[in-house]
Amino acid sequence: MKYPILYRLEYWLARLFWALLAALPVTAASNLGAWLGAGLARVPALARRVEQNLNLVMPELAPGQRAAIITGVWLNLGRTVAELPHLRNFTLTERTPDQGQIQVVGAENLTKFQDSGQGRGCLLFGGHLANWELMYLVTAKLDQPMHVVYRAANNPLIDGWLWQVRKASSLGALAKGRTAARGILAALKQGDPVGMLVDQKMNDGIAVPFFGRPAMTAPALAQLALREHLAVVPVRCERLDGAAFRVTFLDPLAYSESGDRTADVAALMGQVNEILEDWIRARPEQWLWPHNRWPR
Repeated sequence: MKYPILYRLEYWLARLFWALLAALPVTAASNLGAWLGAGLARVPALARRVEQNLNLVMPELAPGQRAAIITGVWLNLGRTVAELPHLRNFTLTERTPDQGQIQVVGAENLTKFQDSGQGRGCLLFGGHLANWELMYLVTAKLDQPMHVVYRAANNPLIDGWLWQVRKASSLGALAKGRTAARGILAALKQGDPVGMLVDQKMNDGIAVPFFGRPAMTAPALAQLALREHLAVVPVRCERLDGAAFRVTFLDPLAYSESGDRTADVAALMGQVNEILEDWIRARPEQWLWPHNRWPR
């Protein structure tokens, strides 16, 4: 508790905001989040952070396209936060989803490994796209709950509360670090799936091309896959309209082992970054562009 008074104030304000959003219908909560996000988009410093990254890796954008993406990023982020109290009540569908629904595509790519009798877990990865908290919620609703790896919040009170929220819809919530590494290995040995978001900067990671520029990338996904010979399943989340989503479980990645582990890890993470880039280019307004992904 480095700042006990500030942490407690932040915690109770967050709980109050959560209660307010939970009292609203999901559509109203999501729309309120979009309205708040639109306000953030008009703050010059926040808009500039997104614009700098867009100029760096998508310089071909016209000014109007860039402005629309900047606004969309903050709208999506506002909706994502406002939807959190409602996510456990979302329902799954195979059709075009209504508000509060998630269309699921390719669920067989998740379940085939548990049905194969191999006794090994699999690795699932996604990015900070649309509402990224949906990945572990969807697997739980498909009766295939997974262990989820997340970045701990700076405020330990908020972190403990969100840990409970994630734990309620997963086999386990593991904060990134040494403890998570042990937990991941234990989960995989039990044959459980493990999911992680792999699109953020890791200062002590490895340099892997992302949007044509070197980006420090966490190698753990590839290291685990190569060490344990695991299937790696991409999980794409898209916001279709308001609080309606599509989550797609794609075919497992094809990767090989050359005997040079360093090169193999870099190659697999390069493949992962290419997939993430394709998703982001398709819906750039739904990615977390404020993150400082590339070194200046």
